[in-house]
Amino acid sequence: MTSKKVIELFYDVVSPYSWLGFEVMCRYRNVWNIDLKLRPTFLGGIMQGSGNKPPGLVPNKFLYMTKDLTRLSEYFDVPLRSPSDPFEAMFKKGSLNAMRFVTAVQEKGKGGDEWVERVSRELWRRIWNEDKDITEPASLSEAGMKAGMSESDIKELLELSNSKEIKNKLKSSTQNALDYGAFGFPLVVCHLDGKPEIFFGSDRFELMAHCIGEKWLGPLPEKSSAKL
Repeated sequence: MTSKKVIELFYDVVSPYSWLGFEVMCRYRNVWNIDLKLRPTFLGGIMQGSGNKPPGLVPNKFLYMTKDLTRLSEYFDVPLRSPSDPFEAMFKKGSLNAMRFVTAVQEKGKGGDEWVERVSRELWRRIWNEDKDITEPASLSEAGMKAGMSESDIKELLELSNSKEIKNKLKSSTQNALDYGAFGFPLVVCHLDGKPEIFFGSDRFELMAHCIGEKWLGPLPEKSSAKL
């Protein structure tokens, strides 16, 4: 078998489209011949650094996004439900504390990205399914507990998330995404023959599969494989 292709997934839990991309890439991790690298990043820094404008700030885009996410939730089988006040959740509260926490989880992780995947998913559930906060320490603790972490580990991670080391690591990840050309999330970077191929959004998987020499089996590859 040829060596696995390295694929980086840059994301932020405040982004619903990132959740869709995240779940699909995690499902294909053992279907395609890839080495998936999760890259927790701060979307606010991407928008500022690229000069982009969030779709939620454009009225017609916001209305479209609301309908679009309902359809995508069913198609991708991801339990997306908009918070009662998306503007407050996404733009007033934001995700800086949450992404620092996820970055701390990754920094302390000893088993690859397993804990990063679990904690990220729980944070997405809070904001994009349960309409709950993801900014306060108690909220981050609850997400960590639901992901299966111990109280002592969570306490250590909360302290670590406020350290200069973690703040700089999140800044570095954000800058790396900008250097690749990011202007929003999710951003998937496929490394092919020493060169990065960039894919933005959660609707480029079929094209991505073609570019890396794999087959797109739909949003639920295990079910598709079972039918073959």
